[in-house]
Amino acid sequence: MNLDTPSQKRKRIARYIPVVAAMTLAAGCASVPHHNPNDPLESYNRTMFSFNDTLDRAIFKPVAQGYETVTPKPVRTCVHNIFNNLADAWSSINSFLQGRGHDGINSLGRVLFNSTMGLGGCIDVASMNGSKRIINDFGVTLGVWGFGPGPYIVVPFMGSTTLRDGTAALAGLVANASPYTPVFEIYNIPLRNSIIALSIIDLRASLLSADDLVNSIALDRYSFIRDAYLQRRKALIRGTDASSQEPPPDYSNDDESSHSGGTAAPPGAPATAAPGK
Repeated sequence: MNLDTPSQKRKRIARYIPVVAAMTLAAGCASVPHHNPNDPLESYNRTMFSFNDTLDRAIFKPVAQGYETVTPKPVRTCVHNIFNNLADAWSSINSFLQGRGHDGINSLGRVLFNSTMGLGGCIDVASMNGSKRIINDFGVTLGVWGFGPGPYIVVPFMGSTTLRDGTAALAGLVANASPYTPVFEIYNIPLRNSIIALSIIDLRASLLSADDLVNSIALDRYSFIRDAYLQRRKALIRGTDASSQEPPPDYSNDDESSHSGGTAAPPGAPATAAPGK
């Protein structure tokens, strides 16, 4: 069996950087007169949003609904908590990088508590004892350091991001520094790919209720999702909801947690930012 080493995986991911750069350039070229000065790539974004939304309705949403139907709720909760536990470890690192030591210690404590008393993260014992989740990723870290978000971009298959957040997520994948790092270190390829697929399904399933909310209240789904994403990212950088149990709904494309870092996610899921959602 051909097993990739971590170095080979990073080199393979790095080959996608020119593709992303070309997509960004194409997005700039696709920019035409728009209605919102805060969304200079609106023409391209709406086209990509429509593509992602169609793909999501055809594939990802039905799969997530099927998963929710056939999988007992305790099992779904266990799976969701385990992925959140991985994200909490990454949140802790970013909190320390941002100089938010108290948040970093709290997140680290959550990981240690849930990983031991919570059976590897299956049970969110920390939340049961009043410790709230702190959502964080490297895109937020760059924002705290003073980097501007750049233009809002809808990325194929991944959804909402900005130039800063998308770059941070991609850099994390190349450097093998993201919530998915432990998964990428698994040398059993079928097992590794199955876990990644499960994380995508779990993320999309967690957004089903948010999807219904958007459909019921949004006159323009694209604008609603864009504004919700940008407002949430600003709040995370300010730290105003850093102590919340769950972030405000991040309706990237069709609709989090944050499997943060902007990691790759289905069209109906947020990208934090990718691998960040």
